[in-house]
Amino acid sequence: MFPLRDNIPLTRFPLVTAALVAINVVVYLLGIRHGGSFIQGPSTGVAVHYGAIPYEFAHPGRHCYLPPADTLAGVHNTVACQPLKGASGLLPALRLPAQPATWETAFTSMFLQASLLEIFGNMLFLAIFGPTVEDSVGRGRFLALYLLGGLVALGANVLIDPGSTVPTLGASGAVAAVLGGYVVLHPRARVLGLVPVIFAVTIVAVPALALLGFWFVMQLVFSVAGLAGPVAGGEGFAYVAQIVAFGFGMLVIRLLARTDRGSPGTPEPPPLPVY
Repeated sequence: MFPLRDNIPLTRFPLVTAALVAINVVVYLLGIRHGGSFIQGPSTGVAVHYGAIPYEFAHPGRHCYLPPADTLAGVHNTVACQPLKGASGLLPALRLPAQPATWETAFTSMFLQASLLEIFGNMLFLAIFGPTVEDSVGRGRFLALYLLGGLVALGANVLIDPGSTVPTLGASGAVAAVLGGYVVLHPRARVLGLVPVIFAVTIVAVPALALLGFWFVMQLVFSVAGLAGPVAGGEGFAYVAQIVAFGFGMLVIRLLARTDRGSPGTPEPPPLPVY
């Protein structure tokens, strides 16, 4: 099934959702321009430079990077972090390449997707469910929900494995928070989508909850298939972080929802017809 839209009418154009989708796409294209491929996503060097590395957040003042092939034997294409150890012991004089501040990577990582499949899946679900949540809570609060969801997911990653040197990439945590808010606001909503049947295409309406469950399955597949980032490792932790962000969205949406639109318990419009 290819989802198209839900059955919740909007009162205004979802400006923030459209802007977030556009920014994510532009950042992805810029990321692969500096290294990587259109299908597989940014290179390891780009991911380490702009990704959020739990080790850096758990060890303030220490940075991680991708060392050149001739810097340390046996660690080429592997993330190295301060303090570095080589055959002769500590190497404090090793000059690190310039890179963003650790706090900046909390945001750069949120907009740099790991692969074409990941950005397609995340942006598709954001484009479907984001407008309804934005319309329900307002543009400013929706943006706050999105950004805080990404930060909560990163924080969960750091708490679960503070020694991890695997850079986290993608908007999965931010999108998960939006989806969590959607579940609370519109638990009985339905989504209209295209379904291929032999040589034809039919339009069906399915419960939004079923489609959200599919999103989590898709994220799990991305993790297992190694599509969540160019550096292997930490996939299971990232998936747990998405669940945490989803729960965060469910909890805070009651504080963000406007009283005149989309509050929990508001009757849903009639379901979309099945064609």
